[in-house]
Amino acid sequence: MTPTLVRRHRPPSSSPGSLSRARDWAEIQERMLVPLYEAVYERLEVGSGTRLLSLGCGSGLALLMASARGAEVSGVDMDGRRLELARERLVPDGARQSGTRLGHGGPESVAAPDGPAFNLVTAFDPLYCAGGSARGMAGALARAAEFAEPGAPVVLAGWGPQERCAASGALRVAARLADPMCAPARWRPSGRDDLEDLAQRAGLRPDGSGRVACPYGYADMGSAVRGMLSTGAFDAAARATDEEQVTKELSEALHPYLRRDGTVWMPNVFRYLIARV
Repeated sequence: MTPTLVRRHRPPSSSPGSLSRARDWAEIQERMLVPLYEAVYERLEVGSGTRLLSLGCGSGLALLMASARGAEVSGVDMDGRRLELARERLVPDGARQSGTRLGHGGPESVAAPDGPAFNLVTAFDPLYCAGGSARGMAGALARAAEFAEPGAPVVLAGWGPQERCAASGALRVAARLADPMCAPARWRPSGRDDLEDLAQRAGLRPDGSGRVACPYGYADMGSAVRGMLSTGAFDAAARATDEEQVTKELSEALHPYLRRDGTVWMPNVFRYLIARV
């Protein structure tokens, strides 16, 4: 079946700069999390019987990978620009039939009124899980659980220990430059039990976890800066200072990972939690 784009809320207008940033996410940064997606899908045996709901689906790479395994996939995101890129990936040539659903907002925008409930929910965005509002994220997870089968797994992801995440240094630049009163940073160090606490706030029952190596590898320093900026972790810093200063300090933070051949390589570890509805 061919995917369908579903919208019940109008996405925010897109500027050329924001479209470029979304494209950088899709073309440079999103693939860094492929090992995380693969590890989770393999562990949960995602396949033809899976009805997946992805919270923060971005430009749709994780959905595409699940769909290739035979899963029926739906995704929601607050970024209308990334959703348009997901539509390009998942709805080729503008074809529209029942199948994959993409919505701007919450899970209610993609849930079929009389259709079967989701039997897997994922929230893979580690920046959002680690640095977003715990209350807001817990609320989103609780709403998603209302559209899932009893006992369905809900997967949350976050950063691993700081000492095993080379990207932590760059992300600390974002937190330092952001004005905490006017533009709070989206990133903060992950606590050992952050994911478990989030699951419990959402009324979910933790039921296993794992760690996955997800190195950040870039062709050159320019790609590394564009990729990191595309995550959204530096937006508050840019508003509090200016993008030129953010780019300069980010480049300095990335310099220790610049290799002789001009590539940039940062080893990272992510952690995921499997909880149950």
